[in-house]
Amino acid sequence: MRQRLLIFITVVVVVGLLIALNAASYVKVEENAESEMSPDRSTFNAGATGTRALFDFLRESGYEVTRWRDSTATLLSAVGPKPATVVVVGRAIVPFSKSESEELLRWVSKGGRLVVIDRHPDRSLLPVSGEWSVTSYTSSFPGYDLDPNNLEQMISGVKPVSPSQPTSLARDVETILPSRFAGLITIASSTTKKSSQTKSGNVNKNGNEHGSGKDEESPDDSTDYESEDYQGADTKPFEKSSMPGSPAPVVNFGQPDGGGLLVDYPHGKGRIVLLSDPFIVANNGISRADNLQLAINLITGGGGLVAFDEFHQGRSASHTHNALIQYFEGTPILALFGQFGLIALAIVWSRGRRFGRPLPLPQVDRRSSLEFVASMAELQQRAHAHDLALENIYGRVRRVLVRYAGLNNNSPRAAIAARVAARSGLKQQQLETLMRNCEETINGAPTTGKEALRMAKRLRQIENRLGLGSRARDIRQAAEKSSL
Repeated sequence: MRQRLLIFITVVVVVGLLIALNAASYVKVEENAESEMSPDRSTFNAGATGTRALFDFLRESGYEVTRWRDSTATLLSAVGPKPATVVVVGRAIVPFSKSESEELLRWVSKGGRLVVIDRHPDRSLLPVSGEWSVTSYTSSFPGYDLDPNNLEQMISGVKPVSPSQPTSLARDVETILPSRFAGLITIASSTTKKSSQTKSGNVNKNGNEHGSGKDEESPDDSTDYESEDYQGADTKPFEKSSMPGSPAPVVNFGQPDGGGLLVDYPHGKGRIVLLSDPFIVANNGISRADNLQLAINLITGGGGLVAFDEFHQGRSASHTHNALIQYFEGTPILALFGQFGLIALAIVWSRGRRFGRPLPLPQVDRRSSLEFVASMAELQQRAHAHDLALENIYGRVRRVLVRYAGLNNNSPRAAIAARVAARSGLKQQQLETLMRNCEETINGAPTTGKEALRMAKRLRQIENRLGLGSRARDIRQAAEKSSL
């Protein structure tokens, strides 16, 4: 018992030391402050660069929204519910692979709707539409010291933007307020590029190295010309683009300095929408101007289930932590549990190994002290040896009566009976008759099992009455010792 108590105290001391060491060595890791250089556009992020405000608003407003944590392959499978719109916000922490981009675009071509909100979108997610290609670039980059919570730093010098034309995405939107880091969407036509290259080649053949400007048109000039069209200077291209079946992109919002801000175009049976500024849907910009209404039109315009891509934000279903582990994440509790596990394994290992020389197993005597008596009684009963059974009992009782009477073993039974009767109050005649019958049975007189049992029972009664039984004697002697 003392050894077990010592082991228990040792374990408690070791656990206390581990707790003290973990508490002393624990240093809380400060989370990196959010910045526009490394934003977290996840719907789980409630910070300035996150999109949790938009997600919670849509969900509480009754729209069907979900966080998509599976790979793009599940969009093409026949199992489970499928979204009608997939929203990819910001730079992907887990980049799109070639196969994932192909699977996503294949889903769009079958009737899906892809919404890409980024200043530098992944080129693999923006396929060409007929002769048109869509790109986006940023002329102003945020600095490392820029605070995304500082509205003045985010929109310095930016004017509200009105819709370029009345489209479904611009419904109920008067003006939106982008940040000064919004990307410029440019739309290029392969036909315009080819014709400009042909004109440039003809001028060079005629000896005019640079041309007069009217005869020569560079690819950059064509891009600038298209950018002016997107501002609404010439609406004819848009009237042509808006015709059913036209693959040309539609500029819903343009920027004053050229280029588009919100563009959508068809891809197969589906549609791709590109917004070049995540600030409009982020937590720090969703409440400015009509940014919220634009976000609602942009994301829920296709109807059905809307899925925000969390798989490529590093929050896939396979990497989701257990709720309990996630609750204790960043605290020394997990380390303590690991150390407790190591201690338990060490105890089990040490208890399972032999310490010292091998010892034989203890031999436990499983026999009862009454087994011999029961066996002899059964043998005597089967052999009808009633005289032998009575002899064992009578011999012991006679010796006890002799000691009680104060005589010796050679004394006649009449004297023994007389002395016991005089001392105890028993009837002398009955006691002497019982002793005579027992002696005659032992000496060979015929008897039955019932008669032998009656005589043995009577002997036991006399022994108990006189207090000469073994159990009564032991109790009496113990009482006498305690009184002394």
